[in-house]
Amino acid sequence: MDLTKIHIIPEMDELDEYIELANKYGLHFEYNDFYMPWILDNEDRKTEIIDTYLKKAGELPSDNSLHGAFLDVTIFSMDEKIRTISEFRIRQSMDIASRIGAKSVIIHTNYVPTFLDDDYENSWVDKNYKFLTKLLKDYPDINIYMENMFDITPDMLARLAERLKDYSNFGVCLDYAHLNVFGSKDISPKEWVNKLAPYIKHVHINDNDKLKDRHWALGKGSIDYGEFLDYYNKNFPEATVLIEVKGIDKIRESLNYLIEKSN
Repeated sequence: MDLTKIHIIPEMDELDEYIELANKYGLHFEYNDFYMPWILDNEDRKTEIIDTYLKKAGELPSDNSLHGAFLDVTIFSMDEKIRTISEFRIRQSMDIASRIGAKSVIIHTNYVPTFLDDDYENSWVDKNYKFLTKLLKDYPDINIYMENMFDITPDMLARLAERLKDYSNFGVCLDYAHLNVFGSKDISPKEWVNKLAPYIKHVHINDNDKLKDRHWALGKGSIDYGEFLDYYNKNFPEATVLIEVKGIDKIRESLNYLIEKSN
């Protein structure tokens, strides 16, 4: 794997150390400081965090991404008031990305996967399509990547991605750890890859025991990342990849694991 495709999650308290690591390998950042509601509602704190990063603007890596708001965000809700605040949260994420200079924002599917109802599924696709087409036009210089969350199958995300395929700033964020926890055991990772590969532009990876979303360092759980690398190299080698673990030691451990697996 080309390490210059990799993103890591920086921490403000040790920012110089993260910048040093990013510069060493040509990595990028994925900001995880802005998705909590109490941060989004505190303009002073938001500005403080943004300013902390921007003061290091000359040293920061380029082409960074941002983890968007996702807690309770249901932009497909049938309740207009819930839909309105959800759309507001996503727009907050886009505005923060503009302020901090992030090139991509990751949002989430967030639907109830066990609600097996055709009307619900069709409504999810239609309402997301309606909102995202406007958002993609309003922010043409920022990529929007939708990530599988509790999805049991890749089908609904693939349906939406197919409808949005003509928007160059839209893509799928394949969370490989999520599909190994929440995905149906009857659907293999290969089937997920085959279904979503035409749309995948960003990937999240970390390890787990396939029981809970542990966010362990790569190599510490049950996910076959040798198999993942084969899928990556054959199907979406241009996609950027977030090592979605926190703590610089876990990031270094995961980087070393990837380097070893790639050789």
